[in-house]
Amino acid sequence: MKLAVITHILHKQKNEEYYSYEPYVREMNIWFKYASDVIVVAPLSEGSITSIESKYLKDTISFKRIPQISFSSHLMTLKSVFKMPFIVFRIIKAMNAADHIHLRCPGNIGLIGCVLQIFFPQKPKTVKYAGNWDPNAEQPWSYKWQKKILSNARLSKNIKVLVYGEWDGQTKNIIPFFTASFSRTEKINSIKKITTPYKFVFVGTLNEGKRPFFTIKLIENLIQKRIPVTLEMYGNGDMKKELEEYITINNLDPFIKLMGNQNLKIVKEAYCNSRFLILASKSEGWPKAIAEAMYFGCIPIATNISCVDWMLDYGKRGILIEPNVESATRKIEDKLSDISKLQEMSENAMEWSQQYTLEFFDEAIKSVIKI
Repeated sequence: MKLAVITHILHKQKNEEYYSYEPYVREMNIWFKYASDVIVVAPLSEGSITSIESKYLKDTISFKRIPQISFSSHLMTLKSVFKMPFIVFRIIKAMNAADHIHLRCPGNIGLIGCVLQIFFPQKPKTVKYAGNWDPNAEQPWSYKWQKKILSNARLSKNIKVLVYGEWDGQTKNIIPFFTASFSRTEKINSIKKITTPYKFVFVGTLNEGKRPFFTIKLIENLIQKRIPVTLEMYGNGDMKKELEEYITINNLDPFIKLMGNQNLKIVKEAYCNSRFLILASKSEGWPKAIAEAMYFGCIPIATNISCVDWMLDYGKRGILIEPNVESATRKIEDKLSDISKLQEMSENAMEWSQQYTLEFFDEAIKSVIKI
């Protein structure tokens, strides 16, 4: 089977090998197991390989480079319009050559792919929609268009759309799905004890969407209430300098450490050594950091977006908070008053998350790729 993958995710080349964001590549290497040949249509960068990127394991990959596009300004929109014919040509050619078409959404390239797949009704197709599928969520127009096209059974035929969470009123081609990071061999056997100092971890990009400043303020509030806490923050982003300055000015250096981008092995150790994860995102699909932390008994503290409330069993496997520092502080302070309840929450989180192993993920992908 020849598999064509259409994605906006940035790639890099080293010698004859292709690299990209490690969680994405880890998943695609599973998809590629069920293909004899692979065509990847994606943007390519000239940058060096970073610690959070890994390579495709498939030898028979035909990489078709396309430019990045953006509609964030009038100038970027104009440039993107001029690039569009070449992108459309490349995607159509890949779709025509493929036995199975796989789209990665949401994204601008994903939107083009959603439109073009309409003209291949007989070919089997899968879509991994990695964003928030909540029908009531406020999202960019391009995301809404993708969801409308993919949900329309008359336009999108012979297709399975893999989404995070279970939502009412969906068409039959919308399939609840998940993702995984760890093997069943990595399951821990012992239950962690909730002891002081309470170790918190943040894993994500340091940008406004992940609310890292909110996380720091939350920890600062707990410190001011004389609750013994520490925080390690994994990730980089455009807010890093601002966060570093705030930590230094407010004498939070002994309690809060910015760890930068690290590979999964190091992040895994952080999950194992921490008792709580904070992820107060504005938007998510399947929040990978939450599922990963829960795998090792780390209690998630998260805003109620996308399928998070379902993942946390509406508060039985984690702590749901509002994006307000004062109310979130009070809620965490209240939860810390009942350690036995937190212990139960940790065990519930671990038991639930450890269902979603890489082996289980492999079987799920195998089942959907054979439409």
